[in-house]
Amino acid sequence: MEQRISFITLGVDDLQAMKEWYTEKLGWTPEKTDSEGIVFFHLNGCILGLYPATELAADIGVPAAGTGFRRVTLAHNLRSEAEVDALFGELETRNVQIVKRPEKVFWGGYSGYIADPEGNYWELAYNPFALPDAAGNMPGHK
Repeated sequence: MEQRISFITLGVDDLQAMKEWYTEKLGWTPEKTDSEGIVFFHLNGCILGLYPATELAADIGVPAAGTGFRRVTLAHNLRSEAEVDALFGELETRNVQIVKRPEKVFWGGYSGYIADPEGNYWELAYNPFALPDAAGNMPGHK
């Protein structure tokens, strides 16, 4: 199997509300698709999908019930601590839930966390060991 992720799919309770959050709060543009009942966002080399949680659980063949920390975070790397601070400031004006304000972290970077309305955690970070290129793509980790 090739070492890559093609899609990340979040099971969501309210598809329309989540689509609006990602488009209005983060400023992302959904892909145009004929598929109803799923929303796709192209993210530099992979696709983020939003899909009803009950339907995703049925597709997998597992119960849909579950609460609490999902043991996964999504990350968005920036090119400097100042970019992290600026993005947090911008998102705060859009009433995005700030879970943890950015701070220097043990591994040598600078990061904080936000959450979408259904509790998916996004780390917004400056990682001096893995800087995105001009197009926002990630190189191999040093």
